[in-house]
Amino acid sequence: MNKPIVWVHGDCLSPHNPALQEYPNTPAIWVWDDALIEEWQLSLKRITFIYECLLELPVEIRRGNVAQEIIIFAKENNADLVVTADSPSPRFDDICDEIERSLKVEVLEVEPFFDYDGYIDLKRFSRYWKVAEKYVFE
Repeated sequence: MNKPIVWVHGDCLSPHNPALQEYPNTPAIWVWDDALIEEWQLSLKRITFIYECLLELPVEIRRGNVAQEIIIFAKENNADLVVTADSPSPRFDDICDEIERSLKVEVLEVEPFFDYDGYIDLKRFSRYWKVAEKYVFE
């Protein structure tokens, strides 16, 4: 059948998200990840920024356990496929594994902003940008 939904996550929070591009007019979901918010101790300023970005995307916004909310959303939309953009996060792999117990998952490649093989601390944009700007403005 392959009736999809799109899962938008924080590592590709963009209207140019390949899942949104490849599957336009498909039900899409964003889930505030309670565990990650607590682990990263996200500031209200950062949460507000993310929320303002979400308002520009065609997504239903939920909160809770990411995999569980995605599975519920898929059932509500009679979907049997979750399409999402790739992520470097180890947590992403765990969430995909959990979803795959119930549904097929299709992960689309994201064109990298710049080519880099080393470690970047992704918890703070400023730490990411210190590395990125050297490659972007060469």
